[in-house]
Amino acid sequence: MIKLYNTLSAKKEEFVPVQPGRVSIYACGVTVYDHSHLGHARGAVVFDLIRRYFIRKGFAVTYVRNFTDVDDKIINRAKQEGITAEAVAKKYIDAYNEDMGRLGVARADIEPKATEHIPEMVAVIKGLIEKGHAYTVDGDVYFRVASFSGYGKLSKRNIEDLKAGARVEVDERKDDPLDFALWKASKPGEPAWSSPWGPGRPGWHIECSAMSFKHLGETFDIHGGGKDLIFPHHENEIAQSEAFSGRPFVNYWLHNGFVNINQEKMSKSLGNFFTIREILDKYDGEIVRLFLLSTHYRSPIDFSDGNLKDGRAGLDRFYTMKEGIAEYLKGKSATTAQPDKVVESVDRPLYEKILKLPKAFEEAMDDDFNTAFAIGLIYDLVRDVNKFLAEAGQKGEDAAQIILRAAQTSFDDVGRTLGLFLREPGEWFEEGRRAESRVTLSLEKIEEYIHLRNEARAGKDWAEADRVRQLLDAAGVEVFDRPGGTVWKPK
Repeated sequence: MIKLYNTLSAKKEEFVPVQPGRVSIYACGVTVYDHSHLGHARGAVVFDLIRRYFIRKGFAVTYVRNFTDVDDKIINRAKQEGITAEAVAKKYIDAYNEDMGRLGVARADIEPKATEHIPEMVAVIKGLIEKGHAYTVDGDVYFRVASFSGYGKLSKRNIEDLKAGARVEVDERKDDPLDFALWKASKPGEPAWSSPWGPGRPGWHIECSAMSFKHLGETFDIHGGGKDLIFPHHENEIAQSEAFSGRPFVNYWLHNGFVNINQEKMSKSLGNFFTIREILDKYDGEIVRLFLLSTHYRSPIDFSDGNLKDGRAGLDRFYTMKEGIAEYLKGKSATTAQPDKVVESVDRPLYEKILKLPKAFEEAMDDDFNTAFAIGLIYDLVRDVNKFLAEAGQKGEDAAQIILRAAQTSFDDVGRTLGLFLREPGEWFEEGRRAESRVTLSLEKIEEYIHLRNEARAGKDWAEADRVRQLLDAAGVEVFDRPGGTVWKPK
């Protein structure tokens, strides 16, 4: 039984799909006006993992992830670059797909673009006007929030408090400050489409309602995105969708936590973001994926080089174990001995733990996709298998084979669902050698620079210490000041 934390009910609920054996998922995608940042990567990796897990459990999954390809930011970028808005969107959709590929994120089953669904949006807007939920003003169309009694049920916000001025865009033409745009009249030089209200383009919120209606139906299983989308985007989606259809829009709302830097949400508006490709220039995509999955998806996660380096160290341990197993089994024919006859009692707990890993993994994942606990189980077993490997030569060969082949099978089983731990050790360690090759100084020169920096620090010459650190940084060397002295690693 899979339990999901539903933002709508604010509690964990047993997952019961609309159609038995099938799961319909819609995740809000990116607005394609720039390279995506690590916050976008987290959502993509989380919902890639959720899709993989439902497939593991035997469900037929339809996964939709959209692209917003018409927006003020896209229009402004087009003006800056001297190209069309369509060209801007294509450029950054291609870049997004490339970044996702490096993170092991598969393409969605359906990847709708807003500009390809204008007729569907117009049809929904017309229906909302006819039902009294929307009204026109000078070629714009607004949703009448007061007409939908359930407004605020997702974000748990009181409509009267919202009216008092919290996060409300002022527009005197609107009947109510809370009313939001469904259709925007065109301005000179902007992309525009024909509509019953004159040329214009859709508002942001209506896109997802129209596209999910088309591809998943008026009621579907799971809608997801970052916590920053709960209000107003997802709240507005619910209002316009349920006002139009008269049916529940989504049964389970899932929201991933923020990626933080210095305990502030990473975002382009705050200027404290790193693009995915900036990070992938320094770290292998598997390290970044592991980092993003090592914390429960609903919790905030703190970005730092230290956390990524910890991920690299953990993967080193895993692939060292995987290499050790392969070396031990190399050239050996698979034994036909029965485990209960050859596995000694002292090794039985390890053997049983290995066999139970997939089940323990599923128990963690059934509990609202607890990847943090699941990955902890894996690394706990890696430690035990490494201890066994160190003594494998002293064990009976049949028993060692049975235990290590079982470990291969169990690790591969859970790794396929996580999208981790699946490379050959040689491929993994070659990436490590490439990182080391980025260091452009000899060992002697590195030690000399570290000595100079330590002398400067001891003399409180902070400018000189910073200068030397910058020289090391430019040479691909990162230094760490520890209680026992300064150590360095390749960047």
